[in-house]
Amino acid sequence: MFEVTTEPLDARRAESAVTHARAGAISTFTGIVRDTSRGRTVTHLEYEAFAEMATAQMRKIADEIADRWPETRVAMAHRTGRLEIGEASVVVSVSAPHRAAAIAACQWGIDRLKESVPIWKKEHAADGTYWIEGDEAVKASS
Repeated sequence: MFEVTTEPLDARRAESAVTHARAGAISTFTGIVRDTSRGRTVTHLEYEAFAEMATAQMRKIADEIADRWPETRVAMAHRTGRLEIGEASVVVSVSAPHRAAAIAACQWGIDRLKESVPIWKKEHAADGTYWIEGDEAVKASS
Protein backbone atom coordinates (compact mmCIF):
# COMPACT_ATOMS: atom_id res chain seq x y z
CA MET A 1 0.00 0.00 0.00
CA PHE A 2 1.53 3.27 -1.16
CA GLU A 3 -0.84 6.18 -1.43
CA VAL A 4 -1.40 9.89 -1.37
CA THR A 5 -4.97 10.69 -0.41
CA THR A 6 -7.29 13.42 0.80
CA GLU A 7 -9.06 10.87 3.00
CA PRO A 8 -8.26 10.33 6.72
CA LEU A 9 -5.42 7.87 7.34
CA ASP A 10 -5.81 4.59 9.22
CA ALA A 11 -2.66 3.14 10.78
CA ARG A 12 -4.39 -0.23 11.28
CA ARG A 13 -5.02 -0.42 7.52
CA ALA A 14 -1.29 0.12 6.87
CA GLU A 15 -0.43 -2.57 9.42
CA SER A 16 -2.85 -4.99 7.75
CA ALA A 17 -1.11 -4.35 4.44
CA VAL A 18 2.28 -5.50 5.84
CA THR A 19 1.10 -8.41 8.00
CA HIS A 20 2.33 -11.87 6.99
CA ALA A 21 3.18 -15.20 8.61
CA ARG A 22 6.93 -14.51 9.01
CA ALA A 23 6.40 -11.07 10.55
CA GLY A 24 7.26 -11.18 14.23
CA ALA A 25 7.03 -7.42 14.59
CA ILE A 26 5.30 -4.44 13.04
CA SER A 27 6.51 -0.92 13.69
CA THR A 28 4.25 1.98 12.72
CA PHE A 29 4.93 5.70 12.71
CA THR A 30 1.99 8.09 12.56
CA GLY A 31 2.68 11.81 12.13
CA ILE A 32 0.05 14.01 13.76
CA VAL A 33 -0.71 17.70 13.14
CA ARG A 34 0.29 19.60 16.28
CA ASP A 35 -0.81 23.04 17.47
CA THR A 36 2.65 24.64 17.75
CA SER A 37 5.68 24.74 15.52
CA ARG A 38 8.84 26.86 15.59
CA GLY A 39 7.39 28.96 18.43
CA ARG A 40 4.17 29.74 16.53
CA THR A 41 0.60 28.71 17.23
CA VAL A 42 -0.55 26.58 14.29
CA THR A 43 -4.22 26.66 13.28
CA HIS A 44 -4.05 23.99 10.55
CA LEU A 45 -1.81 22.57 7.80
CA GLU A 46 -2.17 22.13 4.08
CA TYR A 47 -0.28 19.52 2.10
CA GLU A 48 0.24 19.42 -1.64
CA ALA A 49 1.83 16.57 -3.58
CA PHE A 50 2.79 15.34 -7.00
CA ALA A 51 0.86 12.14 -6.28
CA GLU A 52 2.18 9.92 -9.08
CA MET A 53 5.77 10.78 -8.36
CA ALA A 54 5.20 10.57 -4.59
CA THR A 55 3.85 7.01 -4.72
CA ALA A 56 6.65 5.97 -7.07
CA GLN A 57 9.20 7.37 -4.60
CA MET A 58 7.47 5.59 -1.71
CA ARG A 59 7.85 2.30 -3.61
CA LYS A 60 11.53 3.09 -4.20
CA ILE A 61 12.01 3.68 -0.46
CA ALA A 62 10.30 0.34 0.25
CA ASP A 63 12.75 -1.35 -2.14
CA GLU A 64 15.66 0.32 -0.35
CA ILE A 65 14.28 -0.90 2.98
CA ALA A 66 13.97 -4.45 1.64
CA ASP A 67 17.61 -4.32 0.50
CA ARG A 68 18.79 -3.14 3.94
CA TRP A 69 16.39 -5.23 6.06
CA PRO A 70 15.49 -8.49 4.27
CA GLU A 71 12.01 -9.97 4.74
CA THR A 72 10.43 -6.60 5.49
CA ARG A 73 7.17 -5.34 4.04
CA VAL A 74 6.34 -1.64 3.90
CA ALA A 75 3.20 0.49 3.63
CA MET A 76 3.17 4.29 3.35
CA ALA A 77 0.35 6.79 3.13
CA HIS A 78 0.30 10.59 3.19
CA ARG A 79 -2.62 13.00 3.39
CA THR A 80 -3.03 16.06 1.20
CA GLY A 81 -5.36 19.00 1.49
CA ARG A 82 -6.36 20.75 4.69
CA LEU A 83 -5.59 18.93 7.95
CA GLU A 84 -6.75 20.03 11.37
CA ILE A 85 -4.89 19.77 14.68
CA GLY A 86 -4.84 16.13 15.84
CA GLU A 87 -5.29 14.57 12.39
CA ALA A 88 -2.79 12.06 10.98
CA SER A 89 -0.72 13.43 8.11
CA VAL A 90 1.49 10.41 7.38
CA VAL A 91 1.68 6.71 8.24
CA VAL A 92 4.63 4.39 7.67
CA SER A 93 4.30 0.76 8.70
CA VAL A 94 7.03 -1.89 8.43
CA SER A 95 6.87 -5.58 9.29
CA ALA A 96 9.93 -7.74 9.84
CA PRO A 97 10.79 -11.06 11.46
CA HIS A 98 12.23 -9.23 14.50
CA ARG A 99 11.48 -5.96 16.33
CA ALA A 100 14.90 -4.33 15.92
CA ALA A 101 14.67 -4.50 12.14
CA ALA A 102 11.04 -3.34 12.09
CA ILE A 103 11.80 -0.33 14.30
CA ALA A 104 14.99 0.66 12.47
CA ALA A 105 13.41 0.26 9.03
CA CYS A 106 10.35 2.26 10.04
CA GLN A 107 12.46 5.15 11.33
CA TRP A 108 14.66 5.06 8.24
CA GLY A 109 11.53 4.96 6.04
CA ILE A 110 9.88 8.06 7.54
CA ASP A 111 13.18 9.95 7.41
CA ARG A 112 13.64 9.07 3.70
CA LEU A 113 10.01 9.92 2.95
CA LYS A 114 10.35 13.38 4.49
CA GLU A 115 13.57 14.13 2.61
CA SER A 116 12.74 12.71 -0.83
CA VAL A 117 9.01 12.39 -1.53
CA PRO A 118 7.49 15.37 -3.42
CA ILE A 119 5.02 16.48 -0.76
CA TRP A 120 4.92 20.09 0.41
CA LYS A 121 3.64 21.42 3.73
CA LYS A 122 2.13 24.82 4.39
CA GLU A 123 1.60 25.84 8.02
CA HIS A 124 -1.16 28.27 8.84
CA ALA A 125 -0.24 30.08 12.04
CA ALA A 126 -1.60 32.96 14.07
CA ASP A 127 1.03 35.28 12.52
CA GLY A 128 0.76 34.14 8.89
CA THR A 129 1.24 31.27 6.48
CA TYR A 130 4.56 29.48 5.98
CA TRP A 131 5.89 26.90 3.52
CA ILE A 132 7.99 24.38 5.42
CA GLU A 133 11.17 23.06 3.86
CA GLY A 134 13.17 20.74 6.10
CA ASP A 135 13.58 22.68 9.35
CA GLU A 136 13.06 26.05 7.65
CA ALA A 137 9.86 28.09 7.45
CA VAL A 138 9.43 30.54 4.56
CA LYS A 139 6.65 33.12 4.84
CA ALA A 140 4.13 32.54 2.06
CA SER A 141 2.96 35.48 0.01
CA SER A 142 -0.74 36.01 0.59
